Amino acid sequence: MLVGLLRPRLSWGQLIGAALCLVLGFAVVAQVQANNRDTTFATARQDELVGILADLGQRSDRLRGDLRDLEETKAGLERDAEGGTALEEARKRATTYGLLAGTLPAEGPGVEVLIDDRRRGVRALHLLDAMQELRDAGAEVIQVNEVRAGVDTYFLDEQGGVQMDGRLLQAPYRFLAIGDPHTMTTALNIPGGVVKTLQGAGAAVSIAPRARIAVSAIRSS
Repeated sequence: MLVGLLRPRLSWGQLIGAALCLVLGFAVVAQVQANNRDTTFATARQDELVGILADLGQRSDRLRGDLRDLEETKAGLERDAEGGTALEEARKRATTYGLLAGTLPAEGPGVEVLIDDRRRGVRALHLLDAMQELRDAGAEVIQVNEVRAGVDTYFLDEQGGVQMDGRLLQAPYRFLAIGDPHTMTTALNIPGGVVKTLQGAGAAVSIAPRARIAVSAIRSS
């Protein structure tokens, strides 16, 4: 009973008023802090403002310098990429020309053609026909015995064999050709084609497709 009498009695009006005072207090503090931030530059001395502006100018200059450096680096990388692409293209062309001219060794899939001329009936024209047939079938690189064929290769009949680009070849004649094995094999075996002609001259012909043909002979540049 006594405790109930001593307990403070608050009405709803008093509670609402206290809440309003608390909210108002927070609002005043927040406004004061905002005003302090907004008036920082307004209350700064002239020499302070000059220092702030100078610092901002230096930062701006550094950022512009960094941007120029990045742009120069980007341009350099683009030039290097273009130069690298051109260099790679030049290397590919040089390799292609080297293979065609016979100045570079090569390897790849192809065929091995062995012409066994035991009756000595094979002539220069037969070997030329065989080489031309291989080229027409897509042979990129050709070697006959130890001689590399080039764009100006020729065959001549000689006593004891056939001359190829000034070098004497002796039977058996071994062609190594890099290209599509199936296409070249089909081309050589067409009815009335190279194989049939060589057999008519008394030669035995064998064609072996290979997954890897190594052509090591090269021509002097």
